[in-house]
Amino acid sequence: MNWDVVIGLEVHAQLQTQSKLFSSAPNAAGETPNETASAVELGLPGTLPVLNREALRLALRFGAAIDAELARETVFARKNYFYPDLPKGYQISQLDAPIVGRGQLTVVMPDGTSRAIAITRAHLEEDAGKSIHDAYAGSTAIDLNRAGTPLLEIVSEPELHSAGEAVAYLRELHGLVRTLGICDGNMNEGSLRCDANVSLKPAGSSTLGTRTEIKNLNSFRFLERAITYEIARQQAVLEGGGQVVQETRLYDPDRDETRPMRSKEEAEDYRYFPDPDLLPLRLTEADHAEARATLPELPAAKRARYEETFGLSAGDARLLAADRATAAYFEAALAAGAPAKAAANWLTGEIAAYLNRESISLEAFPLAPEALAGLIARVEDGTLSSKLAKTVFERMLERGEAADLIIERDGLKQVSDTGALDALVQKVIAENPDQVAQYRAGKGKVLGFFVGQLMKASGGKANPQQLNSLLKAALGEPGEA
Repeated sequence: MNWDVVIGLEVHAQLQTQSKLFSSAPNAAGETPNETASAVELGLPGTLPVLNREALRLALRFGAAIDAELARETVFARKNYFYPDLPKGYQISQLDAPIVGRGQLTVVMPDGTSRAIAITRAHLEEDAGKSIHDAYAGSTAIDLNRAGTPLLEIVSEPELHSAGEAVAYLRELHGLVRTLGICDGNMNEGSLRCDANVSLKPAGSSTLGTRTEIKNLNSFRFLERAITYEIARQQAVLEGGGQVVQETRLYDPDRDETRPMRSKEEAEDYRYFPDPDLLPLRLTEADHAEARATLPELPAAKRARYEETFGLSAGDARLLAADRATAAYFEAALAAGAPAKAAANWLTGEIAAYLNRESISLEAFPLAPEALAGLIARVEDGTLSSKLAKTVFERMLERGEAADLIIERDGLKQVSDTGALDALVQKVIAENPDQVAQYRAGKGKVLGFFVGQLMKASGGKANPQQLNSLLKAALGEPGEA
């Protein structure tokens, strides 16, 4: 039987404010457990919440970026449930009157097409604490530092139809919140987390199937794997004559499977009611105008500019524009004189590999854009081959020195003198008569042997283009006696 896959995502983005959503406690990660949990987050008697205005501004900025309906009046509610990491016994959230209403996000899908995905709403809420299950044998520890951290929950319509589309949407959203400066997007630390609602229905049917919710997915890879597994699981249940149960599930990356966590709650199960300590908040046109005025160039517009102005491929433009730090580095390298394509190649190639290897962000990358432009300039003027440039790049990272200094001190200048290279070619040909005979007998692949010998003899410094030209001139075409 053929099935239509229906997916909606709920993304929780921690907002980059100095203090928490309803208290003056610092909004900081990595502190000693429970050190930044104030009396408000602990729910001690007599404490009252005070809304963080900066969180409100950041939420409105997001709404403006997705061309959403911005609220004129927004209301905070109590979402009641009992869990060890929620001392108050309720979470302050929004239900009936969210800060951001319906909007949309244009996403480049895996097949290269673009599609606008509707966003139902985005609302403010406080984060809960964190349960730690592996700190003490047989016990669960509770760290309440995260409690009260301002979250923006972004809810999409169920308009995604594969794991690949879900990942594409989340990548686009990840790039947007980073570009807006409202969230650092660090999924490893939980700054951006995702819940996936997945269901199947008979192909062409207008009736949605029973959905399951996969909670707290904190990487693009886990999102893709969890949805892929869940689609296969639901299909097996339905085709085996069973019924999918509406429930919340967790993804286990070690076993690559989802498993039941609890039955799926509906809104009424949380007994929402307006928080009596927080009055309805009225917003003005000036508040909305301020949000629109603070928008930077958005990723979609940046991609288009990179393609049109610099002639970059759609793939390169997407990679560079998706991250605010990457785009800033790229443009700083261009301002320092680097050609766009060369700068893009270094950022998506050697630099990306280094960041991945060292597990650091581009903000912590030790090489300034101007230093990269200096290295690229030596490739452009023929001083360095692409291979030598990689050697110089590695030494720049090790020593913190400029490319020109390393080239001069280490004697890494490319050899482009035709006379010297031709003498080298003649020498290598004379020393390898058997390979010459094979080449002239028609074995063209032997040319690679000569190139290797010549690069070895030159210490990797020979200009490869000139070398190939001289070598072919000396040897002739394969098969020529």
